[in-house]
Amino acid sequence: MRHVDFSPLYRSTVGFDRLFTMLDSLAQPDQGQTYPPYNIERTGENAYRITMAVAGFGEDELSIEAREHTLTVKGEKSDENGDDGSEFLYRGIAKRAFERRFQLADHVEVRGASLKNGLLHIDLVREIPEAMKPRRIAIEATSGKAKQIEAQNA
Repeated sequence: MRHVDFSPLYRSTVGFDRLFTMLDSLAQPDQGQTYPPYNIERTGENAYRITMAVAGFGEDELSIEAREHTLTVKGEKSDENGDDGSEFLYRGIAKRAFERRFQLADHVEVRGASLKNGLLHIDLVREIPEAMKPRRIAIEATSGKAKQIEAQNA
C-alpha cells in the first residue's frame, strides 16, 4: 500500500489534526496481530459490544483502559510454576501476553465489561450531547402588515 503524505493539508486546516492522524494510521498495517480473536457487534441504535476470546485468563489478569478515543485491552498471564510437581510434555494452550487497541469514535463511552465462559464482553454506548443533536427550528407566521422601521410619516 502506498503511503500518503498529509503534511501539506496540515498547513491549510484547523482542528482536523486528529482526522489526518487517523487516516495516516489506517495506512499502516497492524503488524499481523491476530491474538486474541474478537468480534464487534451492534446491539442497538447507539450500543455496541466487543467480544474477545480470552480463554485461560482470569479477571485479575486482564485490564481495560479507555483514554482519548482509544480503548486498550491488556492481558498478562501470571506465572504458573508446576507447584504440584507436574511438568508439561506438550503446551498447546497460548500463555502469551497481549495488548489490543481499538479506536473509538467521538462520544463513545465504555459502559461495562464482563468475563464469562472465556469471553470478555465490553459494552460501549454512543451518547451524543444535547447541544450537538439536530433540533427543529419553528417558523413563525407573520401577518400581512409590514412594520415601518425607518421614518415615521408626519
